[in-house]
Amino acid sequence: QIQLVESGGGLVQAGGSLRLSCGASGRTVRNYPTAWFRQAPGMERQFVAGFAWAGSNTMYADSVKGRFTISRDNAQNTVYLQMNSLKPEDTAVYYCALRKIYSAAVVTTTDEYDFWGQGTQVTVSS
Repeated sequence: QIQLVESGGGLVQAGGSLRLSCGASGRTVRNYPTAWFRQAPGMERQFVAGFAWAGSNTMYADSVKGRFTISRDNAQNTVYLQMNSLKPEDTAVYYCALRKIYSAAVVTTTDEYDFWGQGTQVTVSS
């Protein structure tokens, strides 16, 4: 069983930065497709950024391109989301997710992921 734990959320002013971390335990996550999603109040959970199998490809939602960067540290079994130039509309609970099945392309739908963290709140004030 894989457990994912997010951290790094908080309150930041518009234009600021945060780095989210997703630590995994139970199995190395080096090859598994992993992604970040977010969910604002009253909204569906939406894809933010992700890796395909073995980090071969990355993809970003149009709304975060050029501002967010997904990365991983295999030695630490951790995936990161660096968020720069934050906007109030980035306010949401951010979740990391892991898919245990191979995929050559980045998967952007929630039902394709098998393991989820508990989420970390990001609030951007204007």
